Amino acid sequence: MCFIRFITSLLMSVVLFFGSLSPLFGGVSSVKYIIDTSDLGDEIPNIVDNVNVWDMGTQFYEPQRNSENDVMEFVRYIQLMQCTGGTPERDLFIDPFDKSTFTDYDFEPLIKNCRGILSLGAKPHLKLGGVPIKFTSDYIIGGDFSMNIYPPDDYEVYYGYIKAIITALVDEFGIDEVRSWRFGCMTEFENGGWFQAKSGDPKDSMIAYCKLYDYTVQALVDVLGEDITVGAHSMAVTEGLWDERDFIRHVAKGTNYANGKKGTKISFISASFYDNRPGKYTKGMTLPETVKHLKKTAEKYGLKDLFYGIDEGRILFGNNYGNADNQLLLRITGYTWQAAYDARLFTQGINSGLDYFSSWGFLSNGLFDGNPTVSYHVASNISKFAGSRQTNVISAKVRAGIGIESECLSGWDSETNTLRIMTYNYKNDVGYSKKMNVSFTLKVPQITKDEVTVVRYLISDDCNYFDEFQEDRVKYSITDDCFNWSPDDPCIDSPGTLSDETARTIYFNELKDKYAECSVLTPVYSTAKVENGRIRLDDTLDGSNVIFYEIY
Repeated sequence: MCFIRFITSLLMSVVLFFGSLSPLFGGVSSVKYIIDTSDLGDEIPNIVDNVNVWDMGTQFYEPQRNSENDVMEFVRYIQLMQCTGGTPERDLFIDPFDKSTFTDYDFEPLIKNCRGILSLGAKPHLKLGGVPIKFTSDYIIGGDFSMNIYPPDDYEVYYGYIKAIITALVDEFGIDEVRSWRFGCMTEFENGGWFQAKSGDPKDSMIAYCKLYDYTVQALVDVLGEDITVGAHSMAVTEGLWDERDFIRHVAKGTNYANGKKGTKISFISASFYDNRPGKYTKGMTLPETVKHLKKTAEKYGLKDLFYGIDEGRILFGNNYGNADNQLLLRITGYTWQAAYDARLFTQGINSGLDYFSSWGFLSNGLFDGNPTVSYHVASNISKFAGSRQTNVISAKVRAGIGIESECLSGWDSETNTLRIMTYNYKNDVGYSKKMNVSFTLKVPQITKDEVTVVRYLISDDCNYFDEFQEDRVKYSITDDCFNWSPDDPCIDSPGTLSDETARTIYFNELKDKYAECSVLTPVYSTAKVENGRIRLDDTLDGSNVIFYEIY
C-alpha cells in the first residue's frame, strides 16, 4: 500500500508539474484574485501627480492645457530641474559672467515660469541649483549634464542668492502661496556628473553637498519659516560618487554648516529609478528595494515622518537606434508593453510606501500637447485611486510561465462607495503576446444592493497609436535613420525623436489626426450581480494589457 501511495503521489506531482508548465508551451496563464473591502489599509496616494522638466525655458510663460488629454487633471506638482543656476542660461543674473557683482539679479524667468505653473492649477517643485558660474572660480561646465559641477567659493554668497530668489517669489506670489510649494537642492546629489568637490574626492564632495543643502535650507527658513516642504534627490538605485546614507545621517544628527545647530530641516527624500531598456532591468536595486533602503536609513537616524518620491525615471534607452543615440526622449516606449510596465512599477511603488513617481511626459509632444500614449491612459486611471483606502488582495491561484507577472491594486472609496481595481499581464519582453485569464472574487459587505455598475477600461493596442505608426513606417519608408534618438519613443511630434523633415511632413499631414482616433480609450459599461455580499468578475488580457474597473 505504501508503494501504491508513493506511485500515486508521484503521478499526481508529475501532472501538477506539467500543468503548471503549460503556459510555457503555449497555454493560457491564469490568476485568481480575492478582494475584501472590509480589510482596508492605508490611503492610496496620487502616485502620478509630479512631472519633471529638464529646462524651464519659456514653456510655462503662457502654457495651454490640452482640452482632450489634459495631464493637469492628475498632475499637482511641476518640477523645474536646476532652475537657479549651473550654466549661463540657467543662472539668474543680468550678466552671468560678470564677477564684479554678485547681485545683478534677473529673477523674471523663474517668476514667469512659476506664474505659468500656478495658472495650470499646479504647484512648483523647485530644484534650487546648480551653482552659478560666477560663484565658482575656475568653474568647469562638465560632467554628464554640461553644468558647473563645482561648489561656490563662498557659501554665504550662495546663501544670499537663494534668499534673494525666495524673497522675490514671496514679493510676487505672497508668503502663504510660496510656503505651499516644494523645494529641493540640486539633482542626484551624490552623482559626480552633477556636483562634486574640486578635488573629486568622495568625502570632500559629500561635505560640499551637505554645506550646499544646509545653506539652501537656511535661506528658505529665513524667508518662509520652518513650515516648508524641502528635500533632496539622490540616485540611490545605483552607486554614486559617495554614499547617500552619509547625507541622511548629516541632516538627522550632524552639525548644520549654516547655523551650527544639530540637524537640518528635511521633509522628503527622493531618488531616480531607471531601468536600462525594454528586456533589461537596472543592475542596481529594484524599486521596492530603493524605497526600503532610503526609508530604513532615515528611520535608523530618527527621521520617521518623511515622505518618499521618485524624481525621475522609467527607461533610459530603446532597443533601436536613431541617428544620434538610442535614448528615449520621454524615458518611455510607445509600445503597449509600456502600459503593463507602468502598471507594474506604480503598483510596486504604492505597495512600498512611495508618495509619487515623477514622469517626463505622457503625450506625443511631451507634457501638454499631442496624442495620448498608453502611459497617459495608465496614469489617468491610476490617479483615480488617490484618496481611496487600499484593500486586502489575495492571489488565490496563479498559473503562469517563467517571467510572466500579474499583480492587483484595489482601492475602496467610502465616500462614493466605489471599488477600483487594476491588474496587468506583464513580461519584460516588448514582443510578449500570451493571454492571461483573470478572475476576481469581490467581498463587498458595504454594497447592499443586488446589482452594481461595472465600468471597464482596457488599455491595449486598440487605444494606442504606436502600433499603427509601426505599420505606417513600413508604408511610408520611415526608417530608423529618420529619427534623432530612439524610434521606440512615442514623442514623435518632437524633432528630438522624429527628425527627418520629409517624415515629419508625412506625419503631420497624413498621420497625426488619424492617430488621435487610434488613441481613444473608451469605457465599457455593464452590470454585475451581488450575491451574499460577493461579486464575481472574469476577464482575459492579451500580453501587455492593463485593465481598470470602477464598480459602484
